[in-house]
Amino acid sequence: MVVALPGRPQLRVVRTQHVGQSVVRCSAQRKHQVTARAVEAPVRGQEVEEPTDQAAANAVRTNLDVKDPAAFTKDIIEREKKYVLQTYVRPDIVFTHAEGVRMWDAHGKEYLDFAAGIAVNSVGHSHPRWLAAVNEQAAVLTHTSNLFHTEAGVNLAEKLVNNCSFADKAFFTNSGTEANEAAIKFARKYARVKAGIDPYDASATAPSEIVCFSASFHGRTMGALALTYKEQYKTPFAPVMPGAKLATYQDLDSAAKVIKKGETCAVFVEPLQGEGGINTAHSEFLQGLRDLCDEAGALLVYDEVQCGLGRTGKLWAWEHFGVQPDMMTLAKPLAGGLPIGAVMVTQAIAEVMNVGDHGSTFAGNPLVCHAAEAVVDIITEEGFLEDVTRKGEKLRAGLEKALGSNPHVKQVRGLGLIVGVQLDVGASELCSKARDAGLIVITAGKGDVVRLVPPLVVSDEDIDKCCQILGNVAKEVLV
Repeated sequence: MVVALPGRPQLRVVRTQHVGQSVVRCSAQRKHQVTARAVEAPVRGQEVEEPTDQAAANAVRTNLDVKDPAAFTKDIIEREKKYVLQTYVRPDIVFTHAEGVRMWDAHGKEYLDFAAGIAVNSVGHSHPRWLAAVNEQAAVLTHTSNLFHTEAGVNLAEKLVNNCSFADKAFFTNSGTEANEAAIKFARKYARVKAGIDPYDASATAPSEIVCFSASFHGRTMGALALTYKEQYKTPFAPVMPGAKLATYQDLDSAAKVIKKGETCAVFVEPLQGEGGINTAHSEFLQGLRDLCDEAGALLVYDEVQCGLGRTGKLWAWEHFGVQPDMMTLAKPLAGGLPIGAVMVTQAIAEVMNVGDHGSTFAGNPLVCHAAEAVVDIITEEGFLEDVTRKGEKLRAGLEKALGSNPHVKQVRGLGLIVGVQLDVGASELCSKARDAGLIVITAGKGDVVRLVPPLVVSDEDIDKCCQILGNVAKEVLV
């Protein structure tokens, strides 16, 4: 792709056919190197030819010529401990590159990735169309702030609204927790306007309580944290945002006790809980919440940060149940690994938000939004979601066959390609041993659920291999 900018030398983005470097070359002979692969970035709208020989493509990616893998790994881990705040528990592995559903560490060891960056890499690592979109946009415009108009954010908002039956507007953020924070603000502003008070009068009051549910996870910033179930996430930072009311997931009687007219402004619920243990709502529960919200004059907000955008075999998880929300939050898979979040809202909610009521410096920047356009285009292609449903059924059936006879395995559950294996013991050792065997899976729930959220482009062969590895590891660990 050749880019000509006024007063600037021509730039050409060149992308190699193997693990290597894309080089932006200019007439001044300056070279800026960035990690990339596949084909030359196309002109906007041009089709990208995807690799046909994946085995050959993978073969050249198994070694990035780390001269001393052990020393390299040791150095990275030591410097991480020295310079990075220690809020994560990481294994002694340094990943260097990935492609599709596979990752490789510094030693060249290959891993089958059934975690997808916690349900983020929905179209796999470095999907050719995603990578072409990133290279294309990075070469022309990456960031302007929200003080100016740009094309990519408008294009993405249009795609999301046109594919979301209840929504009229989108608001962009940088993450899932930011999306939920925005939805909290929108709900409280909406309640103040509907109460007929001046929303900017600090002495005026309106419904402000927000109902959330057991096993919920909505984020780690102070508002979203208040709606998150696990007390250990909240206690060290108390007091969190006031006004959160907890009910029991799937229990309408419990919800009815805390959803109150004149007090409740919104109800936040995940149609399928990911972090909470792969717990799927039922239609009666969501319809009951819809009815309770309507009676109380409260907004129904779906958190689809993990379960949305094709993960369950429907574009939106709530479509399985046919109960529309007033707002929906998105994030993880939307930009294929780049940071983004979004809130989808009705026109009624949009109308109460004024200029300056909320904002973000980075949100909706052209680079991230153009990448997200590519992700949405891939996932909404004809037949894609049906294939997710089919592969999800295959994965659950394979897990049942591989693990079902083990007395410690109590249930295999989920929708589409978000699957949980419920154990009656902790799942950490099983996940660790699976990683040693070349399979990345993670925990959920109370640490007793194995969570599988592979890229939605996972192959049948990869599903078979995953089930085989877990079956073999379970025979060793779950005894």
